[in-house]
Order: sequence, then structure tokens, then C-alpha cells
Amino acid sequence: MRVTVRSYAKINLGLRIGGLRADGYHELHTVYQTIALHDRLRVQVTSGSGIEVRCADPRVPTNESNTCYRLLERAMAALKARGRVVVEIEKKLPVQGGLGGASSNAIAAVLALQRALQKQVPGPEMLRLAAEVGSDLPLFLIGGTVLGAGRGEEVYPLADLPPTPCVIATPEIGISTPKAFADWDALGATSGEESGTSSATAAGEQTAASSPRDGLPRAEDKLTLFAPSDKMLKFGRSVAVWLSAFSQRKIRSGRALSGVPASKGRGRAETPLLDLVRTGIENDFEQVVFPQYPELREVKRVLRRAGAGYASLSGSGSAVFGLFSARAAAQKAAMALRKAGVEAAATTTLTRSQYWRRIFDC
Repeated sequence: MRVTVRSYAKINLGLRIGGLRADGYHELHTVYQTIALHDRLRVQVTSGSGIEVRCADPRVPTNESNTCYRLLERAMAALKARGRVVVEIEKKLPVQGGLGGASSNAIAAVLALQRALQKQVPGPEMLRLAAEVGSDLPLFLIGGTVLGAGRGEEVYPLADLPPTPCVIATPEIGISTPKAFADWDALGATSGEESGTSSATAAGEQTAASSPRDGLPRAEDKLTLFAPSDKMLKFGRSVAVWLSAFSQRKIRSGRALSGVPASKGRGRAETPLLDLVRTGIENDFEQVVFPQYPELREVKRVLRRAGAGYASLSGSGSAVFGLFSARAAAQKAAMALRKAGVEAAATTTLTRSQYWRRIFDC
């Protein structure tokens, strides 16, 4: 039996990097959001043994280093199943793009495997196996809007928000996440912090009053330094306040959840997700990635000028996304980027229910 499945991408709505943990990973706080862009996988279990990964994209490994391979191997053992698992990956998402493509592929492959075998790994065990393979695999076992903590593998479902139009720009740049973390540590060391722990940059974080439109520091801005622990707490508190307001449904008279007046013309269905990013969440990776790849900074500026309520690097990049209040505006922004030579697509965020409903709808 061959099973076809969609493998959806994610973006990061803010990402704060904390200090190094005892296990060598960095502490993280982030909000993951699944989106409609996807790869397509076909999984089949045949006679024999082993795992075979097929993909026409030469950048995707097909040996045991492939994320699908590693998770499928663990899942087969957990299921006590026999047979040869063949996975065909139809790659549309960028490699090393910050959209979680490889991680999503692995989870999608296991979901298809379970359907093919008519057997399931218990949920807690599946989350444990996923976390063993990679930090952002577990989020794809939840979908929708997800809080990520620990090294990113501790995942907690957040309120199921209405779909929001967005643009995903995918420049032809591959960024290594381990190198981005190393650059972050080096930046912390040069700013006077202890070597081996992450920190605020020498420039620090912007105050709310001085933040420019594209969210990037300017030399003339008034700056405030935060220790790593303060930054992590600030992120957590912002999300907590937003969640509390959302759960109490404090959208009154056109006011956003954080108490910031919503712009005219924005409907209530469009407010919650954009309101989350108005709390001031940021992606720390921008501080080390943008100086090395200024073209990514420019993509973010183009999205903001095109009307994005929020624009940011996703993960460590190189994908840059923008959230819009209307689909037409998102489509116009994507067209402008393509005319400038940057691959871009207008899409939408996915609620948790949409995510699970569409995975097998191939």
C-alpha cells in the first residue's frame, strides 16, 4: 500500500536564544506556525528490509543521514514492524531555508508509514522519538500555532488562530543552523559576555519607542541592553499576556489583544496573529544573519514597505516571511519580490484543524 502525504512548512513568530545548556544545545523560546506551503511524499512498505529514500533534488541526502531515514528507522523499531520502507520526496520547500522542510518530511513520512501499516506509535513515545532526531520535529506532530521551549523540542499547542495571509520569500541562499548558532556565540563573546553563552548584541535591543518600521537597529536609536535571561523572560511574558487576552476574548471596539489599537480596515478574524507579533517579539538570528547576507535584510524591508504587519527571518533563514491583513496585498508583495529576482509565494497560515485535515488530502 502506497500512501501520499503533504509535508507542511513552518515559520517562527519570534525566536529568542538563551544560554548554552549542559547538553550543548542553546535554550530557546519561539512560537512556531505551520503554513500551507508543502512538499509531497509517497511512502510504501514492501517485502525485504531497510529504508530507501528517493529524491530528485541533489541537495537532499538519500542515505542514513536523511532525517526521514533516521525517524523511520526508530518508528519501525517502535512498531515492531518488518518490511522495506520506500520514501519518495517531491521537494518544493527550500533546503536550509528555515522553514523546517527536512523535519516536516520526517514527520510526514512517519504519519504515512503508520497509515500504511495500520499501526500507531503512542503519542508521547512519538514525541520522544521525534525530539531525538531533531529539535523542531515535534512541532509537526501538533500543527497550527505552537509554543517551543527547551531547545525547541518542548512543544505546547497555543490557541487555534484564524488563517492569516502571508508571503514567503526564499532567496537562493543556504544557511547552516549550527554555524548561525556559532556566530551568535561569537557575537556574545565580542560584546563582553562570557564565551560559550548567548547574549544580547553589543548594539542591544531596541526600545519600543525607537523601533524603525522594518524592525532593524539604527545607530541613532536609543538602545537598551538585556541579559539573556531577561530576554527570555520578556519573550515568555509577552506571549503569556497575549494568550491571556486571547482566552478572555478581549477584542473590543477594534482594539487588538495587547491593547494596541488595530488599524482601520482590519477585521477581527485577522487581528489575533498580527497582534501577537505586535507584542515586540523578534528573531535573534537576524542579528548575525543579516550582516552576512544584507540581501535578506532588504527582502524584509520590501515586505514591510509592501504593507506587511510583521516581517521576519524564519528560524536561522534564509526564508523571510511577511504577515498581511489581506490576501490581495500578500499577492502584490510576492509579485514585487519576484520582479526583483527573489523567489516568493503568497500563501496562508494553517490552523491546527486545517493542518490535520489536509495532510492526507492528496
